[in-house]
Amino acid sequence: MNKGRVYLVGAGCGDYDLITLRGLELIKKCDVLIYDSLVDKELLEYAENAEKICVGKRSGAHSETQKTINSLLIEKARENKTVVRLKGGDPFVFGRGGEEVIALKEGDIPFDIVPGISSAIAVPELAGIPVTHRLTSRSFHVITGHTAEDILPENMKAYAECGGTLIFLMGLKNLPKIVHSLIENGMSENTPIAIISNGAYAKNQTVRATLKNICNVAENSEIKPPVVIAVGKTVEYDFSPTIKKPLEDISVTVTGTQRLSSKLSKQLSAYGADINHMNHLNIIEYRNNPKFDKALNDIEKYSYIVLTSMNGAEIFINRLKALKIDIRKLVNIKFAVIGMGTASVLEKYGIFAELIPNDFTSEALGKLLVKKVHSDEKLLILRAEKGSLLLTEILDKNNIQYDDINTYGVQLDYKTEANKTIDTDFIAFASSSGVDAFYEGGFTISPKTKIVCIGEITAETLIKHGVSGFNISKTKTVEGITDTILKIVEENSNEKI
Repeated sequence: MNKGRVYLVGAGCGDYDLITLRGLELIKKCDVLIYDSLVDKELLEYAENAEKICVGKRSGAHSETQKTINSLLIEKARENKTVVRLKGGDPFVFGRGGEEVIALKEGDIPFDIVPGISSAIAVPELAGIPVTHRLTSRSFHVITGHTAEDILPENMKAYAECGGTLIFLMGLKNLPKIVHSLIENGMSENTPIAIISNGAYAKNQTVRATLKNICNVAENSEIKPPVVIAVGKTVEYDFSPTIKKPLEDISVTVTGTQRLSSKLSKQLSAYGADINHMNHLNIIEYRNNPKFDKALNDIEKYSYIVLTSMNGAEIFINRLKALKIDIRKLVNIKFAVIGMGTASVLEKYGIFAELIPNDFTSEALGKLLVKKVHSDEKLLILRAEKGSLLLTEILDKNNIQYDDINTYGVQLDYKTEANKTIDTDFIAFASSSGVDAFYEGGFTISPKTKIVCIGEITAETLIKHGVSGFNISKTKTVEGITDTILKIVEENSNEKI
């Protein structure tokens, strides 16, 4: 029987870019990605061709049993697949990675382990709290505070007397029991304690107090899980980073497809923004598409292939592979695309687009094609259903031959809570379909939220929905949206000075 292999990979804690390079490379190459709820969803984008399975493992939410997860790992490996088991933090720090290893060994499945940055160290550190310090604490102790059994009196006595920094994971609901037990076992009620919520994310919260008053402080602050609790003298330090990012304390709602939302989110997150994802557009590839297959099998009759999106480019390449069409058949064909993102997809496969309009619109692409295409040449346009009519109208007026084939559709997804008012500092729309999906889903925008859209066509759709007072990015790219938000924030900051 053929067997695949399983890699237990620590995703790190908080933002996606805290994963190791080794872990990221495995995600890119795996066949199956089995992940926990606390893993930053941006990491899923790197597993472009993998089957993705969420198994939960978040406090207070539904999740698969550990036995089911173990069986799933073995089942997928026995299908001769490379499986990445992506776990928040480090696989062996309260991650039940040991139980999964035992199951894999019993199933005779080859496995490897990639460590991850544990929240036990990183979350306090990013909040300015060192878990050790030469003059204050020479040890730290990581304790799960999840259930009553985890904080038995006999254990708490040892913790209270150890003299090091205590780190409790998942202990918010048991905070009163933890505090009472530590004091009862001899720890001073004046001992510093900190609770860090959503540590290692842009939207984090830290409350500091002493054992004597932390319960009241926590209740008044309305701090929410997941949290890391730090107890000990090192909590008195404040080593918070002093380099501030330009979008720190700025929240942005990002709309659109998962791919586009991910690209924009990564850029904004790099500047410190807190991202609210609204991925309510799903890409539905038309797999049973005889017209598409016939065009690809007769690919040599076309002079140009026209692609208007990254999704369309990926679907084109994947269908060529599925039909086993040799890429050398494209030798005499030119490519015309909208946007550098679409061009970059082709470049991964050694294809370089000849035509990319400066203005990333269907209208600009149509005008460029009119200048370049001869009357005896024929185009193959591969794009989404309900794509802009401007492109084909321009081609028709100039008697240019083409086949226009829909390779995928955009489906609205209203799993996100409907009739909700967005109250972030900004909301970004990167497509007309994203605007339609937002308003057809019953969402509204608070008066404080500034609207940024990607270009005039998206702006026209906003106007159609009765929206005014929005900002249009100068360049029709996600970089343009980011630059627009940065400029507005900078201008507002200068006004306050």
